[in-house]
Amino acid sequence: MDLNRLTKSIVDQAVTEEQLQAKAIEEGKNPAAVSLGRLGGLKGGKARAMKLSSEERKEIARKAAAARWHNQ
Repeated sequence: MDLNRLTKSIVDQAVTEEQLQAKAIEEGKNPAAVSLGRLGGLKGGKARAMKLSSEERKEIARKAAAARWHNQ
């Protein structure tokens, strides 16, 4: 990976985290809890996808497609 891209990625993550904490404080939330919740949320989708079988993924996709077409 290019050193410049890595540096930008690190700065972007730091800025995003600071913005989330500032927003949490404005809303009266605990910034530490917000950070932990975000961390779990970032991991959760990938972990769930790894546990699903091929058939389960297909069924979820079918339901999503049906819902999209139903609303049009």
